[in-house]
Amino acid sequence: MIWRFISFTRLNAFENMAIDEAIFRANQKTGSPPTLRFYSWSPPSVSLGYFQAAREEVNVEACRRYSVDIVRRPTGGKAVLHENDLTYAVIASDHNPLFPRDILGTYKVISSCIAQGLSELGIEAEMEGNGRSYQEDSLKTACFSTPSRYELLAKNKKICGSAQLRSKGIFLQHGSILVDFDPAKTCDLLLPEGDRRWQTAKLRRSVTSIYEQVGAPVHVENICRVMKNGFEKKLNIELVEGCLTAYEESLKLQLMNDKYMTDRWNMEGKVAADGLNNSD
Repeated sequence: MIWRFISFTRLNAFENMAIDEAIFRANQKTGSPPTLRFYSWSPPSVSLGYFQAAREEVNVEACRRYSVDIVRRPTGGKAVLHENDLTYAVIASDHNPLFPRDILGTYKVISSCIAQGLSELGIEAEMEGNGRSYQEDSLKTACFSTPSRYELLAKNKKICGSAQLRSKGIFLQHGSILVDFDPAKTCDLLLPEGDRRWQTAKLRRSVTSIYEQVGAPVHVENICRVMKNGFEKKLNIELVEGCLTAYEESLKLQLMNDKYMTDRWNMEGKVAADGLNNSD
């Protein structure tokens, strides 16, 4: 089976989200081949889960001080700081025989691909079997504070978080693979006021990164290469490099202008009456 592979790019938060939603919407309309995309964020950004309350679950003032953009994802889940991570997006039909037709089953399949890629870096990652309950309310808004079912742990610390959207027979799964991790900055940006020393220590105990596991920096292009290999091996697919179609490019621009670059969407989760929303 042939999939489209969109090579690594480093873009701002608004364009990143617009690209992923444009591919998702185009797939709903045209039945495009499954797509895998890797990217990072410039400048550093916080992405909110679709259902989160921005001003209650992210320190908006701290983000402004750090010059960190805030964007709301079309997928669910909790807030993520994108500064030293590799983000992936998988867009495919929920009728694809490679994936079960449910969110957790899809998580499990994609996590096995990520785990295969991590193994090529010498990192043994295991899937969380049951998911963990939040220990403290002050940590619950941050994605990496606790693993959900079938998310990946390395030495019992979370290394990858995922979130998903399903609509009209297509799914979009986002995931963030930590390349490096700054628990103090994560606390400042994502957590409400509280005992920062305790919060930082708790995140340090529960979160890890590729750098920490390998013991040395790893170039992002090398991480992309092993992750691409992991998807090809686990799914028995061929990833062929491609780019956005003309229709997807047009959708991307519309989504950026009407949705992802607006405070109405990012802060309130709303779009203009004539804009695009998740149920279109």
